[in-house]
Amino acid sequence: MSDMLPQDSERKRFKPVPIRFLLPNLLTLLALCSGITAIRFSVEGRYEIAVSFIILAIVLDAMDGRLARYLNGTSRFGAELDSLADFVNFGVAPALMLYFSALSSLKTFGWVVCLMLAIAAALRLARFNVALDDPHKPSWGAAYFTGIPAPAGALLALSPFYYQFLGFYADAHDHAKFIAGFVVLIAILMVSRVPTFSGKTLARVPREVVLPLLAAMALGVLFLIAFPWESLAIIAGFYLLLIPVSFVSYQRRKRGQAAN
Repeated sequence: MSDMLPQDSERKRFKPVPIRFLLPNLLTLLALCSGITAIRFSVEGRYEIAVSFIILAIVLDAMDGRLARYLNGTSRFGAELDSLADFVNFGVAPALMLYFSALSSLKTFGWVVCLMLAIAAALRLARFNVALDDPHKPSWGAAYFTGIPAPAGALLALSPFYYQFLGFYADAHDHAKFIAGFVVLIAILMVSRVPTFSGKTLARVPREVVLPLLAAMALGVLFLIAFPWESLAIIAGFYLLLIPVSFVSYQRRKRGQAAN
């Protein structure tokens, strides 16, 4: 029979939560607010602001996980909250933005395409959560994602906005069929088994490249601020070109493991 009093049991159950567990979740909630706000501005037809909020959500999503690992503040609650926020930010919000801006002219087919993007994001996130517990994944497998991750998928799916803001065309409805085909391609890549670089193994860099890397990162941030749509178009194009490279790299390492 336990000697613990009811008061002690309640006190243990409701013990204070360390701040290090709260900060990453706060960033996740801010990212969620950003994604929902993007939907609001897209309803109002203010797409430049809407896309900016999705980009902000991508930045916050990249920060919350790293902050949690740095502070040793990872938790099951935080992981579930992050997945739910990512579904809204990188599945629902981009799909609605694309529907309002272009795909609504295709009527039911346009809506089906938007559903495909949202469903692909949900499936991609669910598969990612399950893969975390895969005991058969090789040690080098952490360097690759399976399929395009949800934030990158949103960044790519929003590419038609970048070119519209750059003046390549005035009305996205005139190019709705092309945009629909592109969105379907991104949705397929998200749920595919194509390996893509994760960047998670780049925790350390050689000392001799620290300064050039910092300079390149600072220059990239400056270009993103000064020329946002040009920079995003280049980033999206570079990411697409990197997919075949990551596939070849993955297959080479897989063959090397089989040979050993």
